[in-house]
Amino acid sequence: MTKLKFLALSALMLAQALLFGGCAANAAPKRYDQVFLDVFDTVTTVILYDTDEQRANARMDELHALLVEYHRLYDIYHAYEGVNNLYTVNENAGVAPVKVDERILDLVEYAKEMDALTGGRMNVAMGGVLAIWQSYRDAGLDDPDHAVLPPMEALQAAGEHTDIDAVVIDRAAGTLYLSDPETRLDVGAVAKGYAVEKAVEAMKAEGVSAMLLSVGGNVCSIGVRPDGSGWKVAVRDPYSDGNLCVTQVSGQSVVTSGTYERYYTVDGKRYHHIVDPETLMPSTRYDSVTVIAEESALADALTTGLFCMPIEEGLSLVGALPGVEALWVLQDGTERQSDGFAAYLAQ
Repeated sequence: MTKLKFLALSALMLAQALLFGGCAANAAPKRYDQVFLDVFDTVTTVILYDTDEQRANARMDELHALLVEYHRLYDIYHAYEGVNNLYTVNENAGVAPVKVDERILDLVEYAKEMDALTGGRMNVAMGGVLAIWQSYRDAGLDDPDHAVLPPMEALQAAGEHTDIDAVVIDRAAGTLYLSDPETRLDVGAVAKGYAVEKAVEAMKAEGVSAMLLSVGGNVCSIGVRPDGSGWKVAVRDPYSDGNLCVTQVSGQSVVTSGTYERYYTVDGKRYHHIVDPETLMPSTRYDSVTVIAEESALADALTTGLFCMPIEEGLSLVGALPGVEALWVLQDGTERQSDGFAAYLAQ
């Protein structure tokens, strides 16, 4: 082969490489989906767009592994070999501080901040009260004909041990301690949202630019879809299986709490899982509360806090928080929205 022919062939091969390389780089992202059933006792769904299937699957596997880690750390019901989690902390209430993963300290510290923000209405130290309600709810679901309410005396006795100041964080020692032996932690109002937020942050750091993650209705988005449109997230109608509305977000989180979740019926009346710290009874203000916020953890915490808050106080709180909007469905079926909520409604 002459030198000229060799150079011509090399140039052709280089051009082809650049052409095909350019096509790969500019290939349209494809949609990849996964469903997980083993984190936070709920259904987790992931929608991710990527130009490379192997990379997309690797990222979803990493996301799953992260959520499993957070599930085990924040679990109050089960122990795991080699892990000091919130179950361990509850078991050592009044006994000794427990050295825990920094991510547990981060969550509990954040939860205490949210309790202060909501005027004591998102108290993770209410584990004792919530455990009583769960026990009676489970029994009522197992045997609906004999469903009864917890005795108020038992709830009040447990309510004497819900002081958030009994939850002691020692950053220097890396420990968490319940100074009251009768206090129990329950982080159900914030753990999913907090874990979702941290997992999504990790995905962003990996270069993910278009993803929707839903962990039991705690929905968090990254970017927009490849066509430039936002992610559509439905808000369930609390009175039917249909949708109340459909929101459209691009990087925000959408979280809804409602009376249709985790409830049982006593004498024809529904008793749900969102307990008002003041009355120790399920809140009777609303049938659902939806929050849109940049941070999933904040949206999750606020749905509980707002559920136990008068509407005007809730509107005032949301109005004071940048980037936060909310929708309330009152128990008479009427709706109230914060000033900017309508901007997120899909057209």
